[in-house]
Amino acid sequence: MDARAINAALRKGEDPSPAELSWFAHGLADGRVSAAQAGAFAMGVCLRGLSETGRVALTLAMRDSGHVLDWDLDAPVVDKHSTGGVGDCVSLVLAPMLAACGVYNPMISGRGLGHTGGTLDKLEAIPGYSVTPDETRFREIVKDAGCAIVSASADIAPADKRLYAIRDVTGTVESLDLITASILSKKLAAGLQSLVLDVKVGSGAFMKTADEARALARSLVSTANAAGCPTSALITDMSQPLVPSLGNALEVDLCMQVLTGKLAGPLLELSVDLGVELLKTAGIDDGETKLRASISSGEAAERFGKMVYALGGPLSFVDDWRRFLPEAPVIREVVAPQAGVVTAIDGEALGLAVVDLGGGRRVETDIINPAVGLTDVVRLGDKVAKGQPIAVVHAAREEQADAAARAVQDAMTFGNKAPKPVPLVIERVA
Repeated sequence: MDARAINAALRKGEDPSPAELSWFAHGLADGRVSAAQAGAFAMGVCLRGLSETGRVALTLAMRDSGHVLDWDLDAPVVDKHSTGGVGDCVSLVLAPMLAACGVYNPMISGRGLGHTGGTLDKLEAIPGYSVTPDETRFREIVKDAGCAIVSASADIAPADKRLYAIRDVTGTVESLDLITASILSKKLAAGLQSLVLDVKVGSGAFMKTADEARALARSLVSTANAAGCPTSALITDMSQPLVPSLGNALEVDLCMQVLTGKLAGPLLELSVDLGVELLKTAGIDDGETKLRASISSGEAAERFGKMVYALGGPLSFVDDWRRFLPEAPVIREVVAPQAGVVTAIDGEALGLAVVDLGGGRRVETDIINPAVGLTDVVRLGDKVAKGQPIAVVHAAREEQADAAARAVQDAMTFGNKAPKPVPLVIERVA
């Protein structure tokens, strides 16, 4: 095998064979493929594209470049993946709900990317929570609690880790084929029997238009199914933050309110919609009744607490979670600069405001402040008077609070007429 020949085929618009892609992926993992060859490969795929057969072969090759988990459990092993949005903390609610419904959810998650918050960063706001258990402990927690939300180990899809880093510096991130292979290689390496995808679209998402979101959803679903994992997707609205709290500890607090039955709304409803889709794909009927009962009975909260304790968090976290979550020293209301109806919200700008507060990373080495963020963010269609609060800033310093307040005001558009409501779930792709 020769990387030069593989890249030459791509340059001509031809798919490398599955054997060639397997060799290339293993070469990425063990260093036989140079950074220059990997960059040329990424550019070739970005410019010429792959057929569906080629995309499936690349996904499987990247999956098989490292360790692939295999489960011996008494119920289906399932998972959900979101393409990322602002205030998207569904994983923290859905994983224990699924566990309470009798399936297993080994959720390998990621950190914040750009303006979007990361599931692992949110969980690390819980004192002691470790996202890096060894495989033996990971398996034990999944079997006992029914769910475990952790980071990928170094030997899960190592080809993707290397190729992603190269894509990031070569301007080849935005390739549908490479995005698909990157997402699915990690998910399929978890040994799943069923997967549901939450493809976000709108101002707070990476995909800004319905056509972009639909193209990604179709690519992911067709590839995952061809790779042998029953998969469907929901295209969901991100024209505003999913929840009114943005920031790691603040989102954990809101999730706990949902899990303990104290709060309803979009987070619960989307979690149920995704859970129903996933349980149906796994062959389990009456999913909505089971999922809602997991909240009302307290079992979902109990599963979450069991997972938190098993991964190093406080034993009594579910009973009094606010006692353990950090609080910012500067808390300040942001007021509306004018009267009117909220007609648009720039979700990406709000996400970046949280990053600037210290709630996300500008570079990989940045240390996150889990306490900072925004709460009580207004919703589309809300009518406000001039000087009325439209959000609350939680900051480490006064000058950061000032900057965040200005960013929140700039992210809001006010008018005379409420925008047409957009359904939370826009479309199903299967």
